This record gives sequence, structure tokens and C-alpha cells, in this order.
Amino acid sequence: MVTSRGSDRGEQPLAVNELELLKPVSRSFYLSIRLLPRALREPVALAYLLARTSDTIADSSAVDAGKRIELLDRFARAIAGKGQAVGEALKELLVSQRNPSQLSSASRRTKARHSPQRGEEVSPGLSEGEKTLLESAEAILRALANLSTEDQRDVRELLATITSGQREDLTRWGRGLAALANAEELRNYTYLVAGCVGEFWTRVCFRKVQSFTARDEVDMLELGRNYGCGLQLVNILRDAGSDLRAGRCYFPEEELRAANLSASDLLNAPADFLPIYSRWIAEARAGLDAGLEYSIAINPPRVRVATVLPARIGVRTLELIEQSGLEALRTPVKVPRSEVRGMIASTTITLASQSRLRRARAKL
Repeated sequence: MVTSRGSDRGEQPLAVNELELLKPVSRSFYLSIRLLPRALREPVALAYLLARTSDTIADSSAVDAGKRIELLDRFARAIAGKGQAVGEALKELLVSQRNPSQLSSASRRTKARHSPQRGEEVSPGLSEGEKTLLESAEAILRALANLSTEDQRDVRELLATITSGQREDLTRWGRGLAALANAEELRNYTYLVAGCVGEFWTRVCFRKVQSFTARDEVDMLELGRNYGCGLQLVNILRDAGSDLRAGRCYFPEEELRAANLSASDLLNAPADFLPIYSRWIAEARAGLDAGLEYSIAINPPRVRVATVLPARIGVRTLELIEQSGLEALRTPVKVPRSEVRGMIASTTITLASQSRLRRARAKL
């Protein structure tokens, strides 16, 4: 049984039903997070919802990049507790892209507000879950304000890092297909949007979960950071083709140049790119290995299950990427939903047995 350190807030009503908001935007995360004790679940779920909301802002292509940066900055200030209400401004993202100019600047947001009414078109790139996230932004921020002082600090520090990475992404692209400069830039990006999440998870668990692990916190922070970076590399490898077509190349220009390639060449999936692609697959695998090592070290079974599920899905995704080779640049790979359900079921039933995880790690 997992117990929590410190005081829980008993049965006080939540400012937002985080599980209901999670379910449509990340079913696998929703299924695993239900296993966590409430004291741990709340900061983790709220951090995810805030990050997913900021990601929705950054990805709302119906709105020009400048407006998205402005909104992202405003949302980041609200998370930090330094800004004004953002709910109505975020709802404006739901307005039809046929008239994106309706997304007014900060200086014009003091009077008449517009939010989509029944029958109005919304940005077609948003899922129903993402629309609900934008509509629930103020409630999510109120829930953040209801967390303990320590939880608020950790969530706010995490989101400051994540939104800085998202902002950097928005300012980097938009002038035609371009690549990141070098491997250091790519690794820094994976840290800003995912490696920091592993550190956050580690800090919260050390604070709130009794007998979390026998490993040293410094070691677990490093493993958690590498785990998060590895998961983000899996995403980059999986989505490389669609990113290229959208003008984004996360593979380092320095490495491409050494192979006499440019970012635009990758649209044709040239054979000369395979060694570069394979090197980053290997680095992603090393990150997932760190995730398995991290998970094996966790004592409470329910926390271990929630922690290891992304690694299991990531390992399977890498297998599919390797099987597809460069064809994955043309046809994206995805672990079938039935397989994901099977992984969730088997991992939950066995409580992510440490001996099973050691065997899985040995095969990686």
C-alpha cells in the first residue's frame, strides 16, 4: 500500500476534476495516474494538464506565431501567480481559423470578450479534449493555487521550464524548413520539454511517498532526467516525417552537413540519413533503459506501475521505428491501441514486478 508523507487535505472538493480532463487528452496517462495516491496524483495531474494546455496554445496553427507567443507568455505568468485571468483569452483560440484576427492582443482584452457559442466553428486542429482544456484553464489554475506550498513551487518551476522550451520552439521555426544547430541544442530541447518532468516526478515522490526508493536522490534525479529526454527522443523519431513537412527538423544540422545532407533532403528519406537516424534511436533507447532502471528502483508497486508504463510503450514504439527504417519518415508508426491496452493490463496485473522489469531491461 502506498502512503504519503506530510498532511493530505482530506476529502476537500477539488477545484477541477483532473481525471476527467486527463482522460480525453491522454488515455494511457489517465489509466496509470489513477493508481497514484491522491496526495501524489494531484500535483502530477495538474502539472500535466497545465503543460498540455500550454502545448495546445503553442500548437494552435490557426493563430500566427506572434499571437501564440503572447498568449503563452501570459499563461506562463498566470501559472507563476503573477498574471491576470487568462480564461477568456484562451477561449478565443477556439474561434474559427477563418477569422484568426479575432484573437485580440493583450491591450484589447479589457472589454468585450468572445468565446465560441454553439454552432460556431472552432479551430479544426483541436481535439474535443484540448478544447475542454482551454475552457477549463481558470479552474486548473485555481486547483494549482489550492495545492500545498511545496507542490505549488514544484509545479511552477516545472512549467516555467516547459513553457520556456515551447516558447523557444515557436521563435525558432517559421522561416522555412530548418534544422537544430547541433546535438547539444537537441539535447537541451529534450530536457526543456521532457527531461525536467523526470526531475519533477522524482522530487515530488521523494517528498510525498514513504520508502520511495533505496537509491540516492541525486542518482534518481539523473535517471529521471535521462528517462524524460529518452521519451522525447522517441516522440521526435516517431514524428520526424510530419515535423519535416511542417518545417521543423530536430536532427542536428552539424550532423546532416557531415553527411552532405540538408534538412530538405530528409523529405525524401535518403539512405545516407540512416546512420544519423540510428544514432538517435540508440540514444533514445539509452534513455528508456534509464527509465527501466529508475522504475526497478521504486518500492511502492502502484507508483512503479505508473512510472514504467511510458517506458514500455516507448520501447515498443522504437521497435516499430526500427522495423520501418527510413520508411517511418513517410508513414508514421504508432503502437496499436490494443497493444497499449495489453501493456497497461499486464503491467497493472503484475504490479510491474521488479524481476520482470529486469528481464525486459536485459532484452533492451
